[in-house]
Amino acid sequence: MAKKSGWSGSVSEALRWRPGGLVQDIDTSGKPGFDGDKAAGEALLAERGERLSQLQELLYANGRAGDHRSVLLVLQGMDTAGKGGIVRHVIGMVDPQGVKTASFGKPTEEELAHDFLWRIHQQTPKGGQIGVFDRSHYEDVLVVRVHDLVPQSVWEPRYGIINSFEEDLAASGVTVVKAAMFVSLDEQKKRLQERLDRPDKYWKYNPADIDERGYWPKYQEAYQAMLDRTSVDGAPWHVIPADRKWFSRLAITELLIEALEGLGLDWPPADFDVEHEKARLADA
Repeated sequence: MAKKSGWSGSVSEALRWRPGGLVQDIDTSGKPGFDGDKAAGEALLAERGERLSQLQELLYANGRAGDHRSVLLVLQGMDTAGKGGIVRHVIGMVDPQGVKTASFGKPTEEELAHDFLWRIHQQTPKGGQIGVFDRSHYEDVLVVRVHDLVPQSVWEPRYGIINSFEEDLAASGVTVVKAAMFVSLDEQKKRLQERLDRPDKYWKYNPADIDERGYWPKYQEAYQAMLDRTSVDGAPWHVIPADRKWFSRLAITELLIEALEGLGLDWPPADFDVEHEKARLADA
């Protein structure tokens, strides 16, 4: 990407999790690869949103023509990291009929009666769609691990199972874009305070979010293992500093653009005689 855009190079490379990295060292207020300020970032987001919308329409059109390829955006992060904001402000820039969004909270009794990926399989995107997981299959190596919901002998093998699952997705034509959003304890506290101060934010507040803050060290350990063991070449993790909402939205927009551009899409050819239809229309 040209430097004049504010990015110094490939966004996916700037954000990619590197072996040997430490979760505790992530600068949650950083903006890796981007040298612009908030005003520049917000202006660029509007501009790049148009590009994202064009590419999503291309993907959807090709899906309608039988192309099986799709894109899956996996959003994972602590409460208040901004996952919902990504859905509203990034995915909200494209045509909703080409989007499939799913959120995975506490599993139902029916879901618990199956293996942990059963409910995930049902929500994967079809050809031509952008799928979005607001929380994902990674809950089963994060929350489950932190709160000892199942024995280690159960959650430990899931890293390998998840890697195999994502390999299968890639083989079926799904480009997986994984974004791990990291917010600081201080910024999280500010966002929780805002939810308590504003009646229009009460609906977003969950008293359990304060309890979860007490598990921060255990979550850091769980996220470290998640990144180290499931960031693979075919489906790498991208670390998104989330203290600056404008940056996280811009970064994920660019990750999606890179993924869609990598598909090399073009408009599908007409499956009818164009000139004949023009003549029919002229006579109608």
